[in-house]
This record gives sequence, C-alpha cells and structure tokens, in this order.
Amino acid sequence: MTLMSDKFLEGRLALVTGASRGIGAATAEALAAAGAHVILTARTSGDLEQIEERIHAAGGSATIAPMDLAESDSVARLAAAVAERWGRLDALVLNAAMLGSLSPVAAIDGKEFGTLLTLNLLASQTLIAAFDPLLRKSEAGRLVAITSSVGREPRAYWGAYGASKAALEILVLAYGEEIRNTSEVRVAIVDPGATATKMRQRAYPGEDQATLKPPSAVAEAILRLLKRDFETGERLEVR
Repeated sequence: MTLMSDKFLEGRLALVTGASRGIGAATAEALAAAGAHVILTARTSGDLEQIEERIHAAGGSATIAPMDLAESDSVARLAAAVAERWGRLDALVLNAAMLGSLSPVAAIDGKEFGTLLTLNLLASQTLIAAFDPLLRKSEAGRLVAITSSVGREPRAYWGAYGASKAALEILVLAYGEEIRNTSEVRVAIVDPGATATKMRQRAYPGEDQATLKPPSAVAEAILRLLKRDFETGERLEVR
C-alpha cells in the first residue's frame, strides 16, 4: 500500500511506542513520510535502529529512544529530554502492548497478568502524565491509543488482554474529557482489526497472514485520522 506522500506533518514532532515492528513501526514510518520528526521507543535498540535507518533512507527524520516503558523513571527522563530539545509534542501514539497467555480467567497467571497490565495500561498512564504538558504546548496536540475489539466484546480465553484494552480505552477517553475544554489536545482510539503482525500470529498460529491487511494499512488509516479535524472520543475501526 502506498502511504500518503504530502508533508502535512512538516515541522511536527511525534512519539510512537512499540515502534520496533508491526503497527508501531509502520505508523512511525508513515508519520515520518508525512513530514514529522518521529521519536521511536521500544525495548530492542537493534530493531529500532533498523526502522530509523529505513526512515532516513526514505528522506525522513527520526530519533530512537530504547527503553522499558515499565520503568517510570525512563519515561520521565524521555519527557524531560523532549521538553529540553523541542519544548512540545504534537502527537503521541500509544501502541506498545503484550498479548500474554490466552487462558481461562480462572487460570490466569497472576505474575504475568501484572506484567501485562503494567505495559498495556499503567505505562500509558505514565506516558500521559509525563507528556501532557508537552501535548498542551502544541497548537494541535493529538493522542492516539491502539486498542482491540476484545476490549469491547468479551471473548473466551482473552480475558487478561481484553481487560487491559478495556481499561486503556476508559483511561484514555477520560483524559480526553478532562482536557476537552482547556486545551487543543484531542484523543482518539484506533482498533486495527485483523492485521498481519507477530502478535496476531501468536494468537492465531494456523492463520494465513497473507489473507490479512498489512500494518501499513493501519498506519495509513492513522494518517488519515490525524489529517482531519476529529473530535475527542473518536473511535476508528480499521477494516
């Protein structure tokens, strides 16, 4: 799929979490292609470097910030660095997440569930708290959170992951309501639907991923969302 080529994000600064592969990587590349300088975060520096190289090779601009989002001190340091260098943040894409084990609710491993909630939910609150002042300093700050249909439609054996996404939606949309009348920041939820990613492959190992849309299709949808004047509370389902 060919991504938008016009530079409507020229001069803007975007931060994408979980940017080393899949939807996060595709979104980072799409934002860069649209003119934004993109900050890429994930735990694996090697994978981030590959995405950064692809962005630079395509004429874009990016900075990598390898980090574990479960470490709140790392998020605080990144926010401080962004504030010092750029003074604002124009777009925050909350994409990082883990699937965890698919199991009956009664058999959920407590330790793994805690790790899943830390990354899928608590880290997002930490990011919002750290970058809220910088989003407010943007002329058109935007926050986009990646969700899943299982956050709205309960599915057997998906209780842990689904609960984390349901909570994420409420958290993010509550933030949007809190700042609706006091800032230019707007908040949206994006449900990618069935997409050819490693997470999807783990969940459905027998599925032919060639029949699914690529991550770039989701990135394209996110670009279209950012290009229009959406209202806080927007929910985009990519089909």
